[in-house]
Amino acid sequence: MGGATFTHPRIHAYCGQNEFINFLKLKIMVTVTDYALKTTAGGREFYALVLQGGLCMVQSKNTGNYYATVKRCSIPSTFDEATAKAMVGEKITGSIQKQTCEPYEYINKETGEVIELDYRWIYLPEGVSMQEAVFEGAVQQVI
Repeated sequence: MGGATFTHPRIHAYCGQNEFINFLKLKIMVTVTDYALKTTAGGREFYALVLQGGLCMVQSKNTGNYYATVKRCSIPSTFDEATAKAMVGEKITGSIQKQTCEPYEYINKETGEVIELDYRWIYLPEGVSMQEAVFEGAVQQVI
């Protein structure tokens, strides 16, 4: 395994392979792709932003074949509809991660199939670990 060859003299002068990667300071981003009107258990309406991560390749448990997908989740906002709509297309640093939860039933809107899931997708801001995002069973409520 050899080192990387860099053609840019200023980068080559002070960067080895690992330092070059850190020099780039790549950021993982998610995109606001939509918004949706939601209702709290108390009946209050609010707009949630729908976030989407980048392309992922997933292997089917049934066939073993790979397929392309993206991770999606929604986050509550304090925005009115006009502001939520204006946010569509914005990019935010962070990622969408799988979080284990109590099992629940999910209905596939296309097929009507009922599936039991024990995870959900959550947004994690840049620099926040999954451990920091878990609230020891407490559910964050929208006021």
